[in-house]
This record gives sequence, structure tokens and C-alpha cells, in this order.
Amino acid sequence: MKPPVLSLAILASIAAHADEGMWMPQQLPQVAKQLKADGLKLDPASLARLTDFPLGAIVSLGGCSASFVSPQGLVITNHHCVYNSVAVNSTPQRDLLADGFLAKTMADELPAAPGSRVFVTEDVANVSTRVITPEVAKLAGKARQDAMENNQKILVAECEQDPGRRCTVASFYGGLEFYRIKQLEIRDVRLVHAPPVGIGKFGGDTDNWMWPRHTGDYGIYRAYVGKDGKAADYAKDNVPYRPKLWLRIAKDGVKEGDFVMALGYPGRTNRHRLPSEVAFTFDWNYPAFVKASGETLAIIERETKNDPATHLKYAGQIASVNNYYKNRKGMLASYAGSDILARKTAEHEALKAWVDANPQRRAAFGADIAAAGKLIARRDAELRRDFFLGYSMPRFLNSARTLYRLANERTKPDIERKSGYQERDVPRLASVIGGQDRTYDEKVDKALVLNFLKQYNAQPADQHDAAFDAALGIRPGMGEAELKAALDRIYAGSQLQDKDVRTAWLTKTPQDFKASNDSFIKAAVAMYDADMKREAEEDELAGNIQKAYAGYMKAKIAYLHSRGRAVYPDANSTLRVTFGNVKGRDYGADGTGSWTAFTTVKGIVAKHTGEGEFNAPERQLAAIRAKDFGRWADPALKTVPVDFLATLDITGGNSGSAALNARGELVGLAFDNTLDSIISDWDFDPRATRDIQVDIRYILWNMEKVDHADNLLKEMGVL
Repeated sequence: MKPPVLSLAILASIAAHADEGMWMPQQLPQVAKQLKADGLKLDPASLARLTDFPLGAIVSLGGCSASFVSPQGLVITNHHCVYNSVAVNSTPQRDLLADGFLAKTMADELPAAPGSRVFVTEDVANVSTRVITPEVAKLAGKARQDAMENNQKILVAECEQDPGRRCTVASFYGGLEFYRIKQLEIRDVRLVHAPPVGIGKFGGDTDNWMWPRHTGDYGIYRAYVGKDGKAADYAKDNVPYRPKLWLRIAKDGVKEGDFVMALGYPGRTNRHRLPSEVAFTFDWNYPAFVKASGETLAIIERETKNDPATHLKYAGQIASVNNYYKNRKGMLASYAGSDILARKTAEHEALKAWVDANPQRRAAFGADIAAAGKLIARRDAELRRDFFLGYSMPRFLNSARTLYRLANERTKPDIERKSGYQERDVPRLASVIGGQDRTYDEKVDKALVLNFLKQYNAQPADQHDAAFDAALGIRPGMGEAELKAALDRIYAGSQLQDKDVRTAWLTKTPQDFKASNDSFIKAAVAMYDADMKREAEEDELAGNIQKAYAGYMKAKIAYLHSRGRAVYPDANSTLRVTFGNVKGRDYGADGTGSWTAFTTVKGIVAKHTGEGEFNAPERQLAAIRAKDFGRWADPALKTVPVDFLATLDITGGNSGSAALNARGELVGLAFDNTLDSIISDWDFDPRATRDIQVDIRYILWNMEKVDHADNLLKEMGVL
């Protein structure tokens, strides 16, 4: 496949330092000299071709990254990416989280969590001129947003005429450019192997984002398709998917200084944000999120303390909230006392001065730069107003709203429906809606909602959502007892906690909803008109922001290009490549000491306490004490390495990304940044930024010596 034509913005990206930048694959030929200088043995041009090795083996899980490691569809990723699948298959009598899981045969493999997917990227095309046509360019507000969405739906519909494909149109450079991503959507995903939590999450939240680290963050899925080789829903007689390419396991491990690259699907970075967005995020949004996350974790712990079965239901949510809770706290700590806002402000002022210095530039960019700041300030004010509203929705009220919206959208031709409610979206909606009871408990949900409802209700009346208040039967100033009584009534009046009842609503008509006496359904119907009005207002604002922000980014690209600086796009959950070197750090998190590039199994024994987060399995400890390392010991370290540091530029969504050596062989899985470098989402610091990989030698040693996964090792070409 030929790489797509490079845009002007991409061609401007040739000057980046190797350690910085989440590169679109088609950009890599532009940095070929740097890649080769850093040690890449492959042809850099091959990294631009999605269907060539190694990119053809890299997949997305829709939130995590992963890769094929066998010709029979084995997919390797992080333990925390398969964590929810382990949790939903666990019971107090068969606790797979605690004990780990290994399918010795394909017949033993378990269905992954509801909604699990494996996405294989097949094509990327620049469709900017088809999204922003000359006609769309003349529009503003909701009309612009609607026209852009319509063009994107047409592009997606054309792409998805190929059965089993999932296509999206992704925005780059703040809405300046758009690319259509075509992916094979594998819907039958099964859990194959996960080590015990004492390996996969060793160190727990205490060690999360920290160094030194001793976490065996790996797990294995298998992708299945129908007997005809096409994507299909789960069925016992489905067969393993046979990928065209899969990664080979490196015969030799990495050492400090070695070239390494990570291939995956990073979620979001914010390096092109306006100074006002930086200030809003760190002065209000992240502190509010941290407070809300802490309350969420405390409530779940309180409500499930003496109920192991319910605690397992919420294990996935606990892990996810804890992850972001510590992440945001780490960012706030790094931001405090830094000069990030001052530098961002100075850079923005320099951009404006450059624009103002030239009449043509001022005419082209001046109005958009000014408008972007004002419009984003309005958006941020609305986000602040509605913060507690989002947390105050009972889960099945949100489900009812989704179901009623689906019923209304189904009265329209498919191409005219709102994105997210077309027929292409129904299988995923059905899977998620149907599986909700596996991660739900009414007592826990009600306690969470009550906590945030009290805070929402304490806001001034003009910051309330009147339709929501009416639907729940509350009013500003109500006391806790009255709010609790209102919640008791609406929960008691619904049967949506019953899976059969809930899924039956997937096919009902708007008239059926209006005739229902189910309390959550009635509330959804009552809120609908106000929801649609609010959505229209949001679309009006979004359309204006897109127009202004695209102009701002066009100015920024031209400005930075004039100074020979790189302009790679912020991460947006599309396939990216980052490259650097295995490298420790010559100072610690407190500015003193040093970090070695590797940790080893010796640290597991040293940290092991036998309880809580530092409770390694006895069979693993025995193998370490016996020095039963086999061929997995590092020649220099004389023991098995666990995790290693590198200078790779990653973020959330990169979890599970394949870390490859100079020959494109699998040497590890990326799973974290260090705590003081996660601020790189906003501000990249080459001196501090380090990411953490679990070493493939540790994975294979555990699989062979601890869990005896010989069947999988043979399939992966190791035995």
C-alpha cells in the first residue's frame, strides 16, 4: 500500500528530536535519518506502510494498544487492559484476579468483558477536503457542525461497505485536518491468559507511575471470527483469526542505550492548547476531578467492604479510577511551581506578535486566534457548570436516555441519524447495555449518585438542569434526606436492572417509551427535549470552535515552521510510532540520586510483604529463590529483568504498546510513564520524560517457570 499524500503540516514536522513526538506512520520517512542514526535496522519507509511489518501486527483494543504474536490470533497487551475481562469472569469461589487464568486449550478460553473489540487498522486516508468542502468553509456554528458530521457519515458509510469494517474520521491539528481510518472490527474476543494480580498488578496503586517498578503488566487475548473468516459476534464454533502479520519475540533482550520504539494508539495529548486552557485545566478541572475520584473510591470501598462478589463487580472501575486519580495528582504536583503556564503564555504572545507583524498574516489568522480564546472560555465555563451533573446520573437513567435516543433516531433514515446511533453502532450498544449488570450494584450506584447529587444540588439554581431536577423530583436546596428519598423512589420504580427487560428496550419505539411507567424510562422521556436543546447549543459552540481553532492551528504551524520547529499532531487515539533509547536517569524524582534502566526479580523478593499490593505468588517466589531463570536471565544482570525505562513519548492509550528493538522484534510492553513525566501530555521535557516497559524476558519467564503456559509459548514460537 502506498502511504497517503503528506499534508503541509506533516511536511513541516521534519525537525523533531527523536525522543519527542508521537509520529503518524506516514511521517516517519521525514525523520528517516534520525531513525537510522538512533539505530533502526529496518527500512524507515516500511514503518510508513500499515500493511507491512511491523505495523500490520499492531492493533487497538479501543482504549489500549496490543499486537498479534501468533498466526492464530493471539493478542498480547497489558494486564490492566485485560483486568476487567478477568474481573467479570471471576467469582468469590473462582477468583481469577487473585489466582490468574490460563487456558490450556482453546476450548478453555473465556469471553472477554462485554463490548471488547480488537481493531486492525487497514487504511488511513487524508479526507480533509471532503469534510471541509468549500460550502462547509462558508458556514459557522451548528450549521457547520451538522454539515461536517454529515460529510463524515458519508465517508464512513462508503468505507463500511466492506463488511466487518469499522471506519472513523479523526481530527488532527485541532480540526485543521481529517483522516479516515479503516479498521477490521473483531467482535469475538476471548481471555486466554492473565497472571495472578500479585504479578500483573504487583505494587498496586502504591507503585503506580513510580520507579523502580516490578509489575508484570501483561495479559493475552485471542481474536475470533466466523468460519468464513469474517468478523462475527461470539459463537462457540467461531475460529481463531489468522492475521497476515504477527510480531516475533526477540531472541536477545535489550540493554541500556539500545534503540527501542513503541507502536500503539495513544489517547490524548494537549501540547497545542491555549494558555487559557492550561490554566483552566490545572487551576480547576484536574483538582475537581481528583476530589471526585477520591470520593468515588472511598464510597465503593465502603459499600463493598464486606461483600466480595460486589467488590469484584467494581474491580475494573476501581482500577480505572485509581489510575487516573494518581495520574492527575501527579500532573498537579509537576505543574505546581513550574513555569509551564508562563512559557505557554509567552509562546502564545510570540505567535500573536508574529501574526500582527504582517498584514497578510493578520488578515488570515488574527480573527480566528481572538475568537478561539473567547469561545473556549465559554466552553470551559459550561464544563464547570455541568461537572456534578454528569456524576449525578444514575447508571440506568443514562442507559434509558441512550435507549430512548436510539428509538428516536431509528425513525430517521440511517444516514440522517446522529453519529453513535446508526445501525453500525447498535451491536456495540447492545453489548454494553446487555452486560451492565455484571458491573453494577444498586446500593453502590445509589451511594455514588447521592454523594454527587448533594454537591450538584448545592449549586445556585441558575446552574441547575431544570429537566433533570423535574425528572428526579428534586429542587435546589433540598436536604440529604429528601434527596435520598427521591433516589429511593426512582430506583424502586424501574426494572432496568433486569437484563432481559433492559435489552428489550433496544428494539422498542418512541411510543413504547412514552407509554411506559418505568421510572428511569419516564425520566429519560421527560428529559429528552431539553437534552436535544442542550445538544444543539453545544453543536453551535463546537462548530464555531472548530472554525476558529483550525485557523489558530494553521497560524501556529506556519509560525513554528518559520522557526524550523516540528509540528507533529497531538495524540488522538490513532496509530502512532515513537522512538528513543533504553535509558535510566541521572537524577531521581526529588532531584537527587539516579535511576538505573532496569529492575530485576530481586526487587520482587525485597518488596514482597505477603499481603495487599505486595503479595507475589509463592510459586513465583520459589522460582526466584531457586534462581530457576533458564534462558531468561540477562547476561550482565545475572538475573531476570522485570521492567525497563526508555525515552519514549507515550500517554494513556499506549498501554500495551509493543516495544520493539532495532529489528522490529518484541522486547517489551509499554505500560506507564514515571509520575513526574506524565505532565508531558501538556509539556514535553526531554530531560525528565521516561516511560516504563515490562521486559519480554520477564513475561516469558513467568509464562514458562511460574504459570507453565507451554502451550502459548509454543504457539508464540518461543518453545
